[in-house]
Amino acid sequence: MTTDAEFIRALPKAELHLHIEGSLEPEQMFELGRRNRIALPFKSVEEVRAAYAFSNLQDFLDIYYQGAGVLMTEQDFHDLAMAYFRRVAADGCRHVELFFDPQTHTDRGLPFSVAIEGLLSGMAEAKASLGITSKLILCFLRHLDEDAAFATLKAADPWLDRIVGVGLDSSEVGHPPSKFAGVYRAARERGLKLVAHAGEEGPPAYVYEALDILGVDRIDHGNRALEDPALVARLAKSGMTLTVCPLSNLKLCVVDDLKAHPMKRMLELGLHATVNSDDPAYFGGYLAENWLQTAQALNLSRADLITLAKNSFTGSFLTPAEIAAHLTEVEAYAAGEVS
Repeated sequence: MTTDAEFIRALPKAELHLHIEGSLEPEQMFELGRRNRIALPFKSVEEVRAAYAFSNLQDFLDIYYQGAGVLMTEQDFHDLAMAYFRRVAADGCRHVELFFDPQTHTDRGLPFSVAIEGLLSGMAEAKASLGITSKLILCFLRHLDEDAAFATLKAADPWLDRIVGVGLDSSEVGHPPSKFAGVYRAARERGLKLVAHAGEEGPPAYVYEALDILGVDRIDHGNRALEDPALVARLAKSGMTLTVCPLSNLKLCVVDDLKAHPMKRMLELGLHATVNSDDPAYFGGYLAENWLQTAQALNLSRADLITLAKNSFTGSFLTPAEIAAHLTEVEAYAAGEVS
């Protein structure tokens, strides 16, 4: 079977669109709440899960920011990262490029150092104990103004050698990429890679802005680019990577049914699509679960799955030599040389 769970789970792959705060499971939320003596507005894990019924992106963001309030110490962020890495270690994941939202934490009084030092220590432990490499992407919250983004970039200065790039997340509609043109220029001048959420709920025009005004190296989501044939042709010709999140799209009502998801069409159109989990604690599935459910819903072929695995590495910010090594592993696995 081309969608065989064992084949998919063990297939070497990378995750390029993961918000680490979005991997905070209800159980860990309560654990950290108790540890830090923070009262939660929920009585039980079940009540938290019941609240995870979203009709749009903003519904999700409201509870996402509330949950992040239990993260108070470097150890909390370390533990959050390690809980995520342990899960994806069983999903065939070899490399992760994870987003974090420093403004979510600095705006509630935490020093910038708390989140980043905790995450970096978790990333180091994951490499040593699980063999998973990772890179860190600082995201600006687009519902805040560009001055706040500039302040965040300045606060990140001591850690820029350990941050691979900047991203743009939070409420998309009404906050076009062009709003952050200046801070993206400043980030590029500092040698950082550039990515941005565009075309999830926002129109194709936002994807154009991310490309032409921000000059991004990668598009996060990009689903609505398919509404513009000229944009599709441009993305395909350039090889621009799209970090697509199928279960997120389903949970946030970007698609009504996973069988209607555009992933297979993206591949048929020559787009450099990848499979990712976005905010897995909130959207019902980590990396392999996104692969499994999408493959089943869309009847993806083994060739499709191998293409998606290769895309996840060629779309990463790893070095050419590191990418080549991962591609060799994917090809060996596909050929049946690795059990």
